[in-house]
Order: sequence, then C-alpha cells, then structure tokens
Amino acid sequence: MVWVGLTGGIASGKSTVSQILKEAGAFIVDADKIAHDLLKKKGPVYRQVLNTFGVNILGDEGDIDRKKLGGIVFRDAKRLVALNQIIHPFVFETAEREGGAIGTRDPRAVIVFDAPLLIETNAHKKVDMVILVYVDKETQIKRLCTRDSLSTEDAEARVKMQMPLEAKCAFTNEIIDNRKSFQEVREDVIRIYTMIRATGH
Repeated sequence: MVWVGLTGGIASGKSTVSQILKEAGAFIVDADKIAHDLLKKKGPVYRQVLNTFGVNILGDEGDIDRKKLGGIVFRDAKRLVALNQIIHPFVFETAEREGGAIGTRDPRAVIVFDAPLLIETNAHKKVDMVILVYVDKETQIKRLCTRDSLSTEDAEARVKMQMPLEAKCAFTNEIIDNRKSFQEVREDVIRIYTMIRATGH
C-alpha cells in the first residue's frame, strides 16, 4: 500500500488530476468531501462550527451554508485557522480509517489523499510521496473568477489566504504543471502513476 499526498491551491486543477489518477486505478480519499460530509451531519463538527461562528452561517433548512461560512473565513485569517482547527482532526481520523479499509482489501493499493492543506497541516509527513498541482497566481485568480463567479477582489482574497504554490514546491516529490493542455497533463499524471505502481513510491 502506498499513500500519495495530492495537493495544490484553489482553482489549480487538483480535482482534474485526482480524477485522472482515479481512472488510472488509484483509490481517492478526498479531504474536501470528508469535510463537507462532516459539516452536513449534525454531529460534533457541526456543533463546534455553529458554536464558533454563530447561527448566521445556517441555511433555511438548518444546515451550515458553506458559502456563508466561506464569506467569513476567506476574509479573516484567524477565523480560517479556527475553522481548520475544528475540522482537521476529524478529517484526518476519517481519512486514516478509509485508507486502512482500502489497504485491507488491496495491500498493493495506491491511495491518494487529496488534501488542499496537506502541507500546511503537516500531513505531508505522513504520506510516502507528495504530488503538487501547480499553476501561477494569475491563472488561479482567472479560473476562480470564472468557476465561482467571483469578483477579482474576492478571488485574490481567497488565493492570498493560502500558502503560495511556489512555497509548496519545496515539500513536493512531483510537480504537475496544470497550465499545459489536458492531454499533456494527463500524460504527466499517468507517467507518475505508472512509476508509483512499478516502484512502490
């Protein structure tokens, strides 16, 4: 079993790379999906987030509205840190449980832990290798404006809240330049996945 950390920045195209890896045969453990599910369930994460950020983040049905929550934390670094401190222990616990179950079923599995904050949370130290999906800051902002219908100002604020992708390169074993064409990116991903299968790391 090989644990691969996949990371990037907002609107860097990490989801595209994750999908290619899945199609190639990797098992994906998605930190964002885990976090989203934890926020939906009215369990300990839901209660802690609600206690910290107040009832204004709730939607009409009593669920946490991620857009409302995002509007708070992406403009206040301290609030973002507070949210991450609540969510991350539960995310990592769930990820380890999911990965362990996959490894039991397939001891030779390549498990990709898809996590935007892999490096910031030191989770990169727990995986066998790290893949970074890279684009320049201007490309991030442009894609974010298009994808999420954000103003340039809002997009810049969200990118600024994250660790620069250039800084993440120092912690990375493989870098995928997602400014290339889809076919070129796919070829790079398949090459890396084939290498992992052949060498075990």
